[in-house]
Amino acid sequence: MAEPTRLPEANESAAETEIETPQSRRRGLLVVILVVAALAALGFWWRSTYSEDTDDAQVDGHLIQVSSRINGHVLKVYVEENQKVTAGQLIAELDPRDYEVAVENAQAALASAQANAAAASVNVPIVSVNTASNLRAAGADVNGAQATISQAGQQLAAAWARVAQAQANNFKAQSDLARYTPLVKKDVISKQQYDAAVAAADAARAALADALASQKAAQDAVRVAHEREAQAQAQLKSAQTAPQQVAAQNARARQALAQVGQAQAQLDQAKLNLSYTKIYAPADGILTSKSVEIDQNVAAGQNLLTLVSLDDIWVTANFKETQLEHMRAGQRVEIHVDATGVDYKGRVTQIGGATGSVLSLFPPENATGNYVKVVQRLPVRVDFTDLKDEDPDHRLRPGLSVEPKVWVK
Repeated sequence: MAEPTRLPEANESAAETEIETPQSRRRGLLVVILVVAALAALGFWWRSTYSEDTDDAQVDGHLIQVSSRINGHVLKVYVEENQKVTAGQLIAELDPRDYEVAVENAQAALASAQANAAAASVNVPIVSVNTASNLRAAGADVNGAQATISQAGQQLAAAWARVAQAQANNFKAQSDLARYTPLVKKDVISKQQYDAAVAAADAARAALADALASQKAAQDAVRVAHEREAQAQAQLKSAQTAPQQVAAQNARARQALAQVGQAQAQLDQAKLNLSYTKIYAPADGILTSKSVEIDQNVAAGQNLLTLVSLDDIWVTANFKETQLEHMRAGQRVEIHVDATGVDYKGRVTQIGGATGSVLSLFPPENATGNYVKVVQRLPVRVDFTDLKDEDPDHRLRPGLSVEPKVWVK
């Protein structure tokens, strides 16, 4: 008798295999999903614990307003819109002729002031010597005048004595003549004696007149001597102002030197204004907002163009206040730039002093009964650490959107 076939068992095994395969796949898929979820949770935990990022950030830089420092007429313009320039490159040139004339006038004024200063300096020793000489001469004149007064006084005293003598002689002679007159009439005395008495009386009268004249001259001499002394005293007082005169001359010399300095300053200013007729780029960068053209009249302080500096740029990232708990200056930052697709290195430099809402033109008014708490953002400055090597072509521009990630732990 033949053995029964085992086909049903084989069919059962195949059926079991088909049942086990979907279960194994489902278990594997579940394991993969769990692993991915765990990795995602771990990545989220790692990212939220050790870093903070934001997409509210942009590249910032210096926008330099290039303006004219003087009034002038534009002769030449050497740049175009969006042109790259280097520091010190000539941008535009103003008509220099007016300022060249101003320089020439200032040079002439300086030469005149220098000549005046030289003359004033030379006069200082001259005035010093002259005043000293005048002082000595005035002192000598005073002494001479006083000696003359003394001499005139003595001569006046002598004149008074001669007057007294002449008066006495005249009185005697006149008395003798009076006595001789009746006697000569009576022929008591001789005519010769009488004539001698008359002559003696006339001589005494003349001697008295001479003595009186001498006395008057002596009085006049005393008066003149006093006047000369007064004049000498006045000259002495004038000469005694020698220190003040020397000081005044020194002051004039210093004033002349000050005028030289003033003229020199005006010349320097004129030369400086002349140098301002050439306008140079203050830094490396790209020129934008160009508004200067040839034959244009510009005023001092008028903006001619804007220079965007590409060397000194940074990132301003507006982080939520809930992200700032562990953020500190000096922390490492990874900066992703959308425009270049490159990640750059940086460090936190500063954390802003106030939120954007407080620094806005119209800060919010929260003193109402309908206050709703809004998460505020604070600007954080991030500086690039190796920008010269990472961006040698200056592809970064102020205003580009970036996504910084700050490693806070």
